[in-house]
Amino acid sequence: METLPNCPTCKSEFTWQDGDMLNCPECGHVWPLAGDAAAEDDVLKVIDANGNLLADGDSVTVIKDLKVKGSSSMLKIGTKVKGIRLCEGDHNIDCKIDGFGQMKLKSEFVKKN
Repeated sequence: METLPNCPTCKSEFTWQDGDMLNCPECGHVWPLAGDAAAEDDVLKVIDANGNLLADGDSVTVIKDLKVKGSSSMLKIGTKVKGIRLCEGDHNIDCKIDGFGQMKLKSEFVKKN
């Protein structure tokens, strides 16, 4: 039995093959079996307020007081967020914040720890 490469996103060793695609059950990342240069261009690149490259699982700190839609409270400056996940779109950080729950943030309002 051939060994499959670890997930390039979360480094999980539990990858599985579906046709000519590889899948990660832990983070949901899907990538082509042939690791060509075109696949490297498809990797999501998210940059924080200071220009640092963010990755899944990083810890970040909020650098500005943010209003939370649907709530009367605010997300205060200095709030630490652990274990972020990167996603496509305007709000490109998916996270869970203690006291607020599941939330999406813009990378321009956080800095990497």
